[in-house]
Amino acid sequence: MIESRYARWRLTGGMLVTAGLLALSGAALATDQSQQRQQGRDTNQAAKQDARSEKVDCRAENQKSNVQCRQDKHQTKQDGRQDKRDTKY
Repeated sequence: MIESRYARWRLTGGMLVTAGLLALSGAALATDQSQQRQQGRDTNQAAKQDARSEKVDCRAENQKSNVQCRQDKHQTKQDGRQDKRDTKY
């Protein structure tokens, strides 16, 4: 009877330790993913701001038509999205 009680406590303790280690490894993975997502969002926001500034500068210089300025802005945002994908994955 004493041996079975000891074995039961030992088994329960081992299961608790295993569950704790699994939870910690999952938390570390989630933290890495959240950091990657945040870096991706930061990259995307920076690209949007760059695109806005580029369009304003383009219109202020008045060297291109509005359509050309819009295309430049579009391309800048597309480049930012690709940078985000590169960062995230």
